[in-house]
Amino acid sequence: MVTIGIDAHKRSHTAVLVDEHGRELAQRTIGSRSSDHLELIAWARRQARERLWAVEDCRHLSRRLERDLIRSGERIVRVPPKLMAKTRTSARSYGKSDPIDAHTVARAALREPALPAARLDGEERELRLLVDHREDLVGERTRTLNRLRWHLHELDPDLEQAARSLTRVRSLDTLAASLEGLQGTVARLARELAGRCRELTLEIRALEREIAALALRLAPSLLAIVGCGPLTAAKIVGETAGIERFRSPDAYARHNGTAPLPVWSSNRARHRLSRSGNRQLNAALHRIALTQAHWHPGARALLARRKAQGDGGLEALRVLKRRLSDVVYRALKEDAARSEQALVA
Repeated sequence: MVTIGIDAHKRSHTAVLVDEHGRELAQRTIGSRSSDHLELIAWARRQARERLWAVEDCRHLSRRLERDLIRSGERIVRVPPKLMAKTRTSARSYGKSDPIDAHTVARAALREPALPAARLDGEERELRLLVDHREDLVGERTRTLNRLRWHLHELDPDLEQAARSLTRVRSLDTLAASLEGLQGTVARLARELAGRCRELTLEIRALEREIAALALRLAPSLLAIVGCGPLTAAKIVGETAGIERFRSPDAYARHNGTAPLPVWSSNRARHRLSRSGNRQLNAALHRIALTQAHWHPGARALLARRKAQGDGGLEALRVLKRRLSDVVYRALKEDAARSEQALVA
């Protein structure tokens, strides 16, 4: 058995083949096209009959390579970048190069036997792409609205609209009618910006409907959680990228940053807030927690009990988020099992 570490880049990939002790046996650099990947697979098969591919988890660079390897029947694991840093500091070699990085990936895979296996992207990636695109459009609309408001203030302060009213098509249509007939460059730019805001609003609403329909099909159990709407559910599904990657609720809590970090020695056990983990997932859980803190009886009872025990408001909310992480984990497991049954049927 040999391990092949891959250092992936936009235009080239470097592979280093090591034995079970981490000693380099061979290396190869190829391009990033599918024909280059097939050439790399043929080279690896000539080198060893049993092999494991280890790729640094940078899927925007390695996704095409992983897809070609999986379709060729190869076994691949993904190495988190933080493991790369730890392995590089303990290596004998100095400097940084593509072969050194590929060797580091292979050695990290040897040190960590329980790394997640790579798999083909499913519908959760489509959901993430849609959510990311919607967020980009919302950001573009916000920047456009900021410029529009300055132009409206220059034209006539009475033209300024109430906060958040310009995210509605009706308000934009009313504003466009008010701008008709006004002369000058500022008025022309204001009309163009108002029209662009209207286009973006319609695109965002269409995306939200598409996201909601896909989230309802992929994550009905997640949507059943109080405070978890379609956009939050879509964010969780997309950022989780397959709940089967996590062996337990505790591992998922560590991934999303809700598991507290131990910071104690001797006889007094203490923990502190974790700033690590996926912050997008953490923000989604925070939105659910805030909603439940206002409306859900069980969450309100938990917060009241923790505060009675001496916790502050933020500390009690962190406890609620940790509990919600387990709830979300179970819901994602149920949705994954339902999807598998649907495929079998």
